[in-house]
Amino acid sequence: MTDQPRRRRGRGAPPAPKREVNYRNLRNPFPPMDVFPPDRIAAMHETALDVLERLGIKVLLPEARAAFKAAGACVKGDIVHIGREIVAAALATAPKSFPLIAGDPSRNLVMELGSMIFQPGAGCPHATDLERGRRPGTEQDFRELITLTQHFDVLHMIPPLVEPQDIPIHLRHYAMTRGQMELTDKVPFIYARGSGQVDEAFEMLRDFRGLTDADFAAQSHCYTIINTNSPRQLDIPMALGIMDFARAGQMAIITPFTLMGAMAPITVAGAMTLSHAEALAAITLGQLVNPGAPVCYGTFTSNVDMKSGAPVFGTPEHFKASLAAGQLARHIGLPWRCASGSAANLGDVQAANETQFGTWGCLMAGATVTLHAAGWLEGGLTVSYEKLVTDVEVLQMVAELCADTPAEEAEIALDALEEVQPGGHFFGASHTMERYATAFYEPVVADFANFGTWSERGSIDATTRATDIWKGILRDFTPPQGNGDRLAALDAYIAKRSAAGGCPPVS
Repeated sequence: MTDQPRRRRGRGAPPAPKREVNYRNLRNPFPPMDVFPPDRIAAMHETALDVLERLGIKVLLPEARAAFKAAGACVKGDIVHIGREIVAAALATAPKSFPLIAGDPSRNLVMELGSMIFQPGAGCPHATDLERGRRPGTEQDFRELITLTQHFDVLHMIPPLVEPQDIPIHLRHYAMTRGQMELTDKVPFIYARGSGQVDEAFEMLRDFRGLTDADFAAQSHCYTIINTNSPRQLDIPMALGIMDFARAGQMAIITPFTLMGAMAPITVAGAMTLSHAEALAAITLGQLVNPGAPVCYGTFTSNVDMKSGAPVFGTPEHFKASLAAGQLARHIGLPWRCASGSAANLGDVQAANETQFGTWGCLMAGATVTLHAAGWLEGGLTVSYEKLVTDVEVLQMVAELCADTPAEEAEIALDALEEVQPGGHFFGASHTMERYATAFYEPVVADFANFGTWSERGSIDATTRATDIWKGILRDFTPPQGNGDRLAALDAYIAKRSAAGGCPPVS
């Protein structure tokens, strides 16, 4: 066997080139996978329209019922029967593509079919990490977790990762908005917890970004998530949120949360039909308030464990529901939100399997936004610092799959094939040496060392390595620059509003 000569970098040699990646604006290059034939998707859509028209949806907010009635819907008490022509008109005005404006223009996003946007887990009452254990979420946890989200470019939007329960709820929106303004320049989240809190959050965001009222209304600078109360109910805070965000021209992600066998029929097709009907009703309300308001179709449909009734995620049924949701979203032409997630109680193999399987379901379904893609445990009760890091590894590898893979003459590598003799190796080939520093994906947390080397380093597992990684990120983090004066003005606003009693949520 003939070995190739090794080429070593001499003293004074220029440093190896750094591998450049761009995970900020991803497109899904894969053809979407279907679970149902097109005629069955059409049948599910028609059935959803029949449900809204004949069975109706319970709408608890009088103002929302009035908007439906003004459009021609039949309102009987708090049940609203929405004619299919009203839904069709709403779908005609809902934008198929629109931008989301971030604090840093390089982080702007395009909401449309084909875009691929990831978010970490959201809405968790607890946080956990290996050093401090599982605990009720605090403002410190919220700030740390959005700092981690800011650090990883493959996480594109800021969700409410954890509830800061050490802050009273009438003041919580101040701390959550301030944390996002100070620590991140990605698209921020605002809870729909009543018009008062929403208006104040809009005001804080608008002034911090230096926008006029007209600038703020012209494009979407933030978003909220609207959950229906399955089956077939829209409560007061969520209906208000739809209307508040539509009036302000800000994006609402409409997300029925349906669990097969519990709040939805036990079949995938039945659960998705219910979810579709609820989403259409909520989308219609927003378009009635402001035709053309930015909106994202959404679903979060999985099943329950029929032995315990507990929600489960990352199951084959969850995967199939995601595929069906993608088909329904394409049927109406809107950008759409799906979700990964895990029901595991800690960041073990079960958690990794469930999250990765759920994420692949979203990827193959063509989801525009994938929520709960990193850090989510216990079906949303807990977000894990370590799991956020280990899940980012998977998301970055998915992002790498979406990058172009060139196959020009240089990549076909005839020169390398000519250089290396039969039985030789390519380690020292010129073609390899020119590319070795930039050819392959560089892992975040994976350790590719052999067993001996790994043992000598202390036999540290991936979850433990992830602890060091998130601690290092928090230690070395530098917030976005240039916000000093605006942050001082924001603090003054918060102090004034807090002294006046804050703003309670609506119930």
